[in-house]
Amino acid sequence: MMPYGWHEGGWGIFWMILSWGVIVAVFWMMLRAFAPDRDQDEPLHDPKEVLAERFAKGEINAEEYRERLHVLDETQTKAPGR
Repeated sequence: MMPYGWHEGGWGIFWMILSWGVIVAVFWMMLRAFAPDRDQDEPLHDPKEVLAERFAKGEINAEEYRERLHVLDETQTKAPGR
């Protein structure tokens, strides 16, 4: 009678480890496929909105806000393809 499983020879252990590895890999791929993408969860922020938010929080004063807004307006008008 031929021994099956993990008796004599060790092939049973090999196949058990291999099958568990395949099960874990498939489970991990399914989690990755159905998990929400972290980059899509966060909205893209407009630089002017970020600047206005910093001004509203009091992180920058009115003069600095106007200067930076002016720089943003200049760079947007000079940017190629716009």
